[in-house]
Amino acid sequence: MSNTHRTTRTQNSRESRKSEREDEQEAPQEVEQEQEPEPEARPRKPRRPSRPSSDGEESTHEPEGRRPPLMEVLRQARGQLAELTGLEAESVSSFEQTEDGWSLEVEVLELSRVPDTMSLMGSYQVELDREGQLTGYRRVRRYERGRADPRAGGR
Repeated sequence: MSNTHRTTRTQNSRESRKSEREDEQEAPQEVEQEQEPEPEARPRKPRRPSRPSSDGEESTHEPEGRRPPLMEVLRQARGQLAELTGLEAESVSSFEQTEDGWSLEVEVLELSRVPDTMSLMGSYQVELDREGQLTGYRRVRRYERGRADPRAGGR
């Protein structure tokens, strides 16, 4: 064998051993990566303690004297009105905190028409107690979506 051929053969042999070592180093890392434990899930917030309601069912409402947050009250009101009327509330156009709870005006799509500007809307006065439970509602206005309210003074 010539020296050139031996040198090439030696280099090839070194490269293959180097390649094998790299493969051996990579293989355990892959196994370690597969065996790494998954990150723990974030702990959940503790639920508010339940208290029995007057009808015997458990309730997660705020304790007596504490009012729930405003956004929770608005969401509950929309959901309760939709459940009672079968109509989806589109928006809350006004709300007011009262001595007895809350008073809201909720806009509801009553009849969908094409074009949408001709759809019939209803404005409902909704009364809630301090805990945000619906105590009463009534429709105070019915109008076409595309019509503006007449302003005082003829404008």
